[in-house]
Amino acid sequence: MVIDKWTLKRVLIAARTYPTPAAKGIEVSCTAGITDDGKWIRLFPVPYRFLSRDRKFRKYQWIDVRVMKANNDPRPESFRTDIDSITILSEPLPTDSKWQARKEIVYPLKAHCLCCLKTECDRSGSPTLGLFKPRSINKLVIEPDSPDWTPDELRKLQRITLFQNAPPRELEKLPYRFRYRFQCDEPDCPTHTFLCTDWEMGGAFLRFRKRYGSAWEAKFRQRFEDEMINKNDTHFYVGTLHQHPGTWIIVGLFYPMR
Repeated sequence: MVIDKWTLKRVLIAARTYPTPAAKGIEVSCTAGITDDGKWIRLFPVPYRFLSRDRKFRKYQWIDVRVMKANNDPRPESFRTDIDSITILSEPLPTDSKWQARKEIVYPLKAHCLCCLKTECDRSGSPTLGLFKPRSINKLVIEPDSPDWTPDELRKLQRITLFQNAPPRELEKLPYRFRYRFQCDEPDCPTHTFLCTDWEMGGAFLRFRKRYGSAWEAKFRQRFEDEMINKNDTHFYVGTLHQHPGTWIIVGLFYPMR
């Protein structure tokens, strides 16, 4: 009989999704990273807002963390996470020289295109995480969504007072969905329109709405449409969904200056 064991891994944090209500952990984020031996890893669940201050890692920081292969998730990159074992090892890798220090870790895992990732995953079951550069980003699609949590989601979130490190405010529902319409670098690629759940984008929406009121969309599009299309060398971190293994979404953005 094989006994599951915790293993210590060193991980560079690459992407983190906006939290969602969860039956376990109140709210959780999917966190994607790269191990020090150059492999993708998905850390889940990570109730980021509930972490103690000394464990709240940032993107492109190296951390040590104990993990165990998730027995209820067939995706090969998915690992259960012992959040109490998180140790932050470094400051975020710098952005000078057009993010060169970050590129040295990230680019060896870069795929040719999304179509290639999907084909390989459909054939062999992996990878279910990846990074690629689209040939072109056509636009950012902003769609209205329900501004309120469902009764079930709200019940999950309202257990917040049971936790010692509970954040001061209840998780805010995003009233919009953000999608990128793009094409891969493949001659016969159809146009894709993918949901983007990047926490950076969700957090920016909340800040811009508070700061600019009804004018938030112009500022938001400037940041996540104009700059991503015309200014930055934009790549997408992508991954599949646990409950819908054939569905891919954008879980983060990699955007050094051109």
